[in-house]
Amino acid sequence: MLELQFIDSIHRVAADEWNAVAGDDYPFLQHTFLAALEDSGATTAETGWLPQHLVIREGGVLCGLLPLYIKSHSYGEYVFDWAWADAYRRHGLEYYPKLLSAIPFTPAIGPRLCLRDDLEADALYSVVVEQLQRRAEQLGASSAHVLFPDVNDAERWQRAGLLQRVGPQYHWFNRGYQSFDDFLATFSSRKRKNLRKERRTVADQGLRLERLSGSDVSESQWRFFFHCYQMTYAKRSGHGGYLSEAFFQAIARSMADRLLLVLAYEGDVPVAAALNFQGADTLFGRYWGCIREYDFLHFEACYYQGIEHCIEQGLSKFDPGAQGEHKIQRGFEPITTYSQHWLADASFSDAVARFLHTEQRHIAEYLQEAAQALPFKQGE
Repeated sequence: MLELQFIDSIHRVAADEWNAVAGDDYPFLQHTFLAALEDSGATTAETGWLPQHLVIREGGVLCGLLPLYIKSHSYGEYVFDWAWADAYRRHGLEYYPKLLSAIPFTPAIGPRLCLRDDLEADALYSVVVEQLQRRAEQLGASSAHVLFPDVNDAERWQRAGLLQRVGPQYHWFNRGYQSFDDFLATFSSRKRKNLRKERRTVADQGLRLERLSGSDVSESQWRFFFHCYQMTYAKRSGHGGYLSEAFFQAIARSMADRLLLVLAYEGDVPVAAALNFQGADTLFGRYWGCIREYDFLHFEACYYQGIEHCIEQGLSKFDPGAQGEHKIQRGFEPITTYSQHWLADASFSDAVARFLHTEQRHIAEYLQEAAQALPFKQGE
């Protein structure tokens, strides 16, 4: 008989037990990653990310899990529901707390509900939705949300009764390229010339770049990366970022084989850094920063170096992170992302369902138009 339980810390489950169910294809569900977030203070009640992971056991043995948090705000999610929260407030209702299944601060598509292979997935999705609704009622939460599940999971959540929302991202796909020039050969002449000019401009500014696996990064290089990370958030948001140096130190120790750090140097002085995570078949671009501005350096460090790495390592996909239409003309294809939603208030649920129906039509039209801006030759 299956037993479902909510836990308030990743440490309630042993790392090997958790990872045996989560698998090792997707780095952000690894016990070490979620533990680093929690232990460094990034996911706590004080930060509005209180762990509430759902675990499923059979005969005391872990056979399913869902990363889950009690949220007291909507920061760090990248699926924006601020308008929903504002509508609740204007009607005298509380939108927070809410239940959220997501990887904190990480808009990367991947598994959410992980189940042992012999379990009946469709039936369990319905059971889990019922449990989420019951838990939301116990907590006085307005809603439950699942962000950035992969497409198969999204379909199961929808069949289990959750509303579906779609959005755009831009991913690079490896079509069996043997080199970066092989990839560029698929571009139209003008677009190919533009991209080569960008890369040449980076070199002409006296910059050189290197890619380091996590185990090859020194302490001083990690400190420099963290300084860059903080500078990026200071420019964008006026704060030092969601993640602390302790978090990055923890993953540097525990996930070195999953990390790729790109460093840019002017002479022998580091001037920029970009951190990537590597899954079984996908490279995930996550954090970037620079100490001064250079023409096209962001594109080189965050996109072109990642593409070269994927080609060299035979990876099938590069997910460089959320947003950024400028990625399209550099060969990143527009794709559909998914999120799933349940709202306890029936009238608000109906209103959101109507909004999502209209929004989905607009997103579909946008994705078609965006695909026309890709740089590839006709027929590619």
